[in-house]
Amino acid sequence: MKAPGLQPVSPRLVEFAERLADAARPIVKRHFRRDLAVEQKSDSTPVTAADRQVEGGIRRLIRSEYPDHGIIGEEFDTEGDNAEYVWVIDPIDGTKAFICGMPTFGTLIALARGGDPVLGVMDQPIIGERWVGARGSPARFNGRVVHTRRCASMAEARLCLTSPDHFRGPDEAPLARLRNKVKVVRWGASCYGYGLLAIGCIDLVLDTGLDPYDYMAQVPIVQQAGGLMTDWEGRELSLQLGASRVLAAGDPALHAEVVALIRAELS
Repeated sequence: MKAPGLQPVSPRLVEFAERLADAARPIVKRHFRRDLAVEQKSDSTPVTAADRQVEGGIRRLIRSEYPDHGIIGEEFDTEGDNAEYVWVIDPIDGTKAFICGMPTFGTLIALARGGDPVLGVMDQPIIGERWVGARGSPARFNGRVVHTRRCASMAEARLCLTSPDHFRGPDEAPLARLRNKVKVVRWGASCYGYGLLAIGCIDLVLDTGLDPYDYMAQVPIVQQAGGLMTDWEGRELSLQLGASRVLAAGDPALHAEVVALIRAELS
């Protein structure tokens, strides 16, 4: 018998996660490229009414359908994070892109069981793109099974990153070395880069300064598409680990090579 954490995710939970994304879409669309009031949070990151309305709506649906599940989100207080099942929500990952009218943001919805990410939905509502990854099933993009690209060499790799502002102090050296070794570097991806990795357009995503709601949804998507997603030391991502540095690679051999490079720079 499989350990509980390794059991496939039930179709009912996958369908419910997609319903949550469906509910978020019209809210995001209603606010996109409008004259939005933007507030600065205590950590100096921006937030809009759309962020709060999306997360609030998702939370209400979860409480109604699964009242015994926990919820962790970016905009409101944590509820029941010691539950077996915990939903992890980023209503608009890439708020700066959203504010600027750029469709490179996404709604991130993850489900963790025992702290491990087992289900993830990443939804881009403006251009109608959705990625779904669930343990026990292949990753899908708009309903179609997708796979990462085979690329075992850094010299041929395409790298996506969010912002150079994230890489400060000890994080600068690993990035500088990696940038000199890959073939293509592209900034400004936010969560969208992980989706491009899952469908084989790019090979690497490197990020730092994150919270679990920034990446938990992408873990099942990347891994069920054939890639690997860990912290910079190669450790499995979980709520318990609470990593802030994340590495995703489409090819497991490339992932091992980049982890070795990072370790050498940080040692």
